[in-house]
Amino acid sequence: MNMKEIKELLEFGFINIDKPTGPTSFSVGQFVKEKLNLRKTSHLGTLDPAVTGVLPIALNRACKLNEVFMHRNKTYVGIMRLHSEIEKQKLQNEIENFIGKIKQFPPKRSRVKRQEREREIQTFKILEIEGKDVLFETEVQAGTYIRKLIHDLGEGIGGAHMLELRRIKAGLFEEPCVSLYEFEKAVQEFEKGNEKILRMMIIDAEERIRESLPCYEIKEKVVKQALTGKPLMEQDFVKGLDLNEGERFAVFFRDRFIEIAKKVNEGEIISRPEFVYN
Repeated sequence: MNMKEIKELLEFGFINIDKPTGPTSFSVGQFVKEKLNLRKTSHLGTLDPAVTGVLPIALNRACKLNEVFMHRNKTYVGIMRLHSEIEKQKLQNEIENFIGKIKQFPPKRSRVKRQEREREIQTFKILEIEGKDVLFETEVQAGTYIRKLIHDLGEGIGGAHMLELRRIKAGLFEEPCVSLYEFEKAVQEFEKGNEKILRMMIIDAEERIRESLPCYEIKEKVVKQALTGKPLMEQDFVKGLDLNEGERFAVFFRDRFIEIAKKVNEGEIISRPEFVYN
């Protein structure tokens, strides 16, 4: 069990919310912020109002980690409706054309600039077919529009559109996740002095950093300068950085998280900070 105080977790943690149909991702983040009386929240990867599922909400200083965690593969399950019944094999053959790198235009109603973008579809599987309704699962690169993927798939088989969609994984965050009802009940208990339920819901940001990035330790004599955001040199680390230029990594002193940095090749300077936890 995480032995950090609850205030530390609220300052630098995540809650993996199960977004219901209806609210925007932003409004879910605001709901969490207001209920916990936080300074700031942000979400990792927007879900359309009609889409449900995994919506990690960053709390307070963990919002600075969006760049680290957001641009990772997402996995969805959904139902698409075919506009005419076709044989499973024909559908499977058409799906094969959409595995790998594809080109997509964002939907017209999207706020993103409408220019063609390349995205990668890792997997696209048929789970079940009932008449014209097809249950599918797909793992895709961040920024892929599933509704558009289904529409484009349909163009080769007489038409298709998406009926339902649920995100089951967003990078390191996956089901099970916390419903808004469960979250609200936990906050009510917390306000009564029982922090146990809320504590179990909060994911320690440090733990996620350790799971997702290479970790390197610095020497005690440079901790103070690292905490002021100064770049680091090779002799500042306990062992050398086995990283490529531009690669992101986590810096610790023993068990204490110091910063997230990028490897650079600038003479004696080999590391510049992106986020310092001071």
